[in-house]
Amino acid sequence: MCCDLKRRFLLLYATQKGQAKAIAEEIWQQAGAHGFEADMHCMSEMDKYNLETEKDPVVIVISTTGTGDPPDTACKFVKKIHDTTLPPDHFAHLQYGLLGLGDSEYTFFCNGGKTVDRRLQELGARHFYDTGLADDCVGLELVVDPWIDGLWRALKEVFLLQKEKDGMNSVVNAVSSSLSAAPHVVHELNLTSKVQNLKLEDEGVRSSDVLSQKLVDISLVDSSRDTEPSLVHSVPPVSQSALNIPALPPEYIEVQFQDTHGENPHLSSLVSEGTTFEVPVTKAVQLTREDAIKTALLLELDIADTVFDYQPGDAFCVMCPNNVSEVEELLHILGLSEKGEHFVCVKVKQGTKKKGAARPQHIPERSTLKFILTWCLEIRAIPKKAFLRALVECTSDVGEKRRLQELCSRQGASDYTRFIRDANVCLLDLLHAFPGCKPSLSMLIEHLPKLQARSYSASSSNLYQPGKLSFVFSIVEFTACPTRPVPRKGVCTGWLAELVAPQLHTNRNTLDTNEGTCSTEKISIFARPNNAFHLPADPSVPFMMVGPGTGISPFIGFLQHRQKLREEHADWEFGETWLFFGCRHQDQDYLFKDELRCFLENGTLNHLKVCFSRDSSSTAEVAPPKYVQDVIRLHTKEVARVLLKERGYFYVCGDKKHMADGVSDAVVDILSMEMETDKLEAMKILATLREAKRYLQDVWS
Repeated sequence: MCCDLKRRFLLLYATQKGQAKAIAEEIWQQAGAHGFEADMHCMSEMDKYNLETEKDPVVIVISTTGTGDPPDTACKFVKKIHDTTLPPDHFAHLQYGLLGLGDSEYTFFCNGGKTVDRRLQELGARHFYDTGLADDCVGLELVVDPWIDGLWRALKEVFLLQKEKDGMNSVVNAVSSSLSAAPHVVHELNLTSKVQNLKLEDEGVRSSDVLSQKLVDISLVDSSRDTEPSLVHSVPPVSQSALNIPALPPEYIEVQFQDTHGENPHLSSLVSEGTTFEVPVTKAVQLTREDAIKTALLLELDIADTVFDYQPGDAFCVMCPNNVSEVEELLHILGLSEKGEHFVCVKVKQGTKKKGAARPQHIPERSTLKFILTWCLEIRAIPKKAFLRALVECTSDVGEKRRLQELCSRQGASDYTRFIRDANVCLLDLLHAFPGCKPSLSMLIEHLPKLQARSYSASSSNLYQPGKLSFVFSIVEFTACPTRPVPRKGVCTGWLAELVAPQLHTNRNTLDTNEGTCSTEKISIFARPNNAFHLPADPSVPFMMVGPGTGISPFIGFLQHRQKLREEHADWEFGETWLFFGCRHQDQDYLFKDELRCFLENGTLNHLKVCFSRDSSSTAEVAPPKYVQDVIRLHTKEVARVLLKERGYFYVCGDKKHMADGVSDAVVDILSMEMETDKLEAMKILATLREAKRYLQDVWS
């Protein structure tokens, strides 16, 4: 035990949705097998650890949230280490390794981890192990698994150096002292995910094989080369490999059914972010034609009787339930249909081996089973490998067991990505594919994440429409495929569309109608202020807006607000306004066409530039631009003038992968051309504009 204590390390995690915590728990579980003792704490539990006096190695696992912020559980820690009075050697005694989690679909990739890493370095702390940056866009495990593998070797070297320093004779002491004065050995694993260089099916497997433990060589002749792999079926080499599978997560939840009556908790009790408001839907308008590829709806909410306040550009969250039929189907598969209305008491299992086990905060201590499955658990979540590992233990069929083991193994990393992650497989899909798998309710509570509220941008101005809040969304559609036997709609967009169907009327160009208005349905919302994506504080500053499709949503609020200010302050100077809008077809999904014409006519909007990607013009000598980035390139001089000479603002809203990246590339090219500089220098200028919050994005993947 004395030896174990000397090989202690401090393990800190900061999580938003549970990913970082789950990874930290995996490190904690593996530590004992490697001869270490991990002292694990959430970063917010600052009364349980003290970095100022910490002598042992520190391992940090931290995620990123929002547009690049540290998670909520790290805010207090980050604020503390950014105290400007701290000396540059404040953490000179500290040696640490950091694993950051992020998504390269967003501009500030892994910025939560990078922020902490950079500041610890500024305060004198040293790496004993190279920083890993895991990318949820391609699969966290591609970096997380090898990073954890290498961690144990790095920790052993730290303690070996410490032992030599403490226990050798004076000569060796002198040598080891000189070695320890130099930076510790850093394992150059180069573990930052590079999406553009990563081919999942090939390189992902090679990377996993190289970094995994030695495999037992099994020489089997392949006699079934005519079959392709699928969710339920593997082929060599995976089907013939010895597998490295994760450790079985310890059970820690127990449930008790109570055949009693009562009331479920109020939805507001599920939200920790702020005040929840239950507001009526007063208008529902279909903005697209029936034959449009995507259906876009606008909903108007009545917030007059609340203290809910917002600015144009702010986002807010809608609390949504899981699909009723999917909940019923899950109850049926689990054999719990008759207990849906029974109350469930959720407690921590006595004697559990899970460190710091506690009832998940998003699970009420007492509520009905249907309430938990409807409002608390994300039953559509893509199952993590730890969940697949747990499902192995409740699967009766030997073949199904083996396939689940493969999917959560190092050797099956490519199959996991292809058939689960990329295919958006959820729990119901798995239970259909593996009928011998019968998980318990407690297992679902342990492994399914919290059902997240969905975020939407306000498409209105409280100044223009007092007491009203509007938002726009496209109904998300998931088509049927081999891994998904039935088509599905998005959890929130599908629910909202069904909710307002009775009051929905089609009026795709104008909102000035009272037809079909009613306020029988209510939804619960809470604020999620965006402190950056707002109109310039100085109304005389020009700005450009880029918002194809439903990305136009916040800019309608911008223009409504600007129009009202112009009406109320005729003596003010107002800057030039530009809008770049694009859609597929001019006559099917040109959102807010009449409103935009009115803004142009009354001078609120000075320049409207549109494009239609699916409309062909066979008579035109030169093909018209298809996408907003193409239109932007046609206005090089104007973009450069607004951004560089007039210190204007540039706003981008919409899809990141297929639009926002193309827009930023176009702006970089414009800056490079107009400033007669190379592309790298232009990228630095754009980064400066981002830093100054004059190039702003509200994007989604």
